[in-house]
Amino acid sequence: MASSAADPATGPGEPVGPAGPAGPPPATRRERRGWYVYDWANSAFQTTVITVFLGPFLTSVTELAAGCELGADRCDGYVYPLGIKVAAGSFYPYLISLSVFLTVFVLPVMGAVADRSLHKKRLLAGAAFTGAGATIAMAFVTGDRYLLGGALFVVANISFGAAIVVYNSFLPQLGGPDERDAISSRGWAIGYLGGGLLLALNLVAVSMLTEDGNPQRTLDLARWSIVSAGVWWAAFTLVPLRWLREHPTTEALRAHGNVLTDGFRQLGRTLREIKAYPLTLYFLLAFLVYNDGIQTVITLASQYGTEELRLEQGTLIVTILLVQFLAFGGALLLGALAGRIGAWKTVLLSLVLWTGVIVAAFRLPAEAPVPFMVLGAAIGLVLGGSQALSRSLFSQLIPRGREGEYYGFYEISDKGTSWLGPLAFGLVFQLTNSYRVGLVSLLVFFVVGFLLLLAVPMRRAVLAAGNTPPRVL
Repeated sequence: MASSAADPATGPGEPVGPAGPAGPPPATRRERRGWYVYDWANSAFQTTVITVFLGPFLTSVTELAAGCELGADRCDGYVYPLGIKVAAGSFYPYLISLSVFLTVFVLPVMGAVADRSLHKKRLLAGAAFTGAGATIAMAFVTGDRYLLGGALFVVANISFGAAIVVYNSFLPQLGGPDERDAISSRGWAIGYLGGGLLLALNLVAVSMLTEDGNPQRTLDLARWSIVSAGVWWAAFTLVPLRWLREHPTTEALRAHGNVLTDGFRQLGRTLREIKAYPLTLYFLLAFLVYNDGIQTVITLASQYGTEELRLEQGTLIVTILLVQFLAFGGALLLGALAGRIGAWKTVLLSLVLWTGVIVAAFRLPAEAPVPFMVLGAAIGLVLGGSQALSRSLFSQLIPRGREGEYYGFYEISDKGTSWLGPLAFGLVFQLTNSYRVGLVSLLVFFVVGFLLLLAVPMRRAVLAAGNTPPRVL
């Protein structure tokens, strides 16, 4: 496995990470590899389901329920979930907003419970298998069953986020301060590789089996591609459940009574006490701003390519795959750079590169697929590293024993506020009627995020959280 290259030359069961005199036993190479595999497992949901297939699939099912003909160029019909009048084309975006809204409440609670549980792997299994099961159940979303599809998506998306919180909370236990950047980068890289591989297989199957003039066949292929992501997610989750070990926190060892109610009480205490770590909060603010810019670029790239650059669907698909596979190398490359100059400086550098990407995207010529693909390659190289190193950098700012709770807040910053960038883009487009100007408006997220992150005294922030700073930051 590519991830083992930087591990010390020890046996599969030998310790590779430092442990304090009163800390948990050090992690093993086998345990780290199991952690990497969960990124491989869950990334299929993000790429195959969220990025490519679910939106068009669920919109088509909703349009059928609204009385429109399958494959029609335009549908002006409405559906009435819970008696509320909703345009068929708006149903899926509303579902995304609903799942994000609910996620804001679920993730911190999940993190608090994880910190107080002696069986964190069971929580990971419960969230992952619930999400994977809801994804596999999309096989039953046939005909006009749009409500079933919507409910399954909300369950799957919330479970996906909850599992990520538990998964991320293992990171501080897998290595010391100087090792986490490399560990996080390898995990993120493996995730991009796994997600890209399944997406490529599904796209090949769709292109080979699609029949011209048969929109029902296209819809069926999309449904089974979504189901395949659920199967992939569930099957590969078995590996980390087998290889990871429990590293209960001090709070978990002392906990008595109901873990869920204790978790709610602990979350309340953390919300009251979090002001004692202002530098950690300041980092979260910086991450919220620049990550919103990253998420908006990812979300709107296809729309920009289609509407403004007038590119064909095939070009967009090839570019999506290019981004996935180059993000594998980009995560490893920036992870190696972080080992030399530090994660903080590397993330700052990545934000400068993101600014260059936005400027280059503004200057792209229309109907020119090659420059668009080259830009996609640049996004792939910077994408994985900026996200992976942000995750490991945050791990240095978490008070010991509160990993789950704080990663719950982190995941909210990652997903729960990702409407700010699209809102800015949409408002600017409405005022100027130009996708190019709308895209340039995203520069503010990278510039402001860069300045906010630059203002964080990282070494002091790590010490303030009660942790040992890495050798280089």
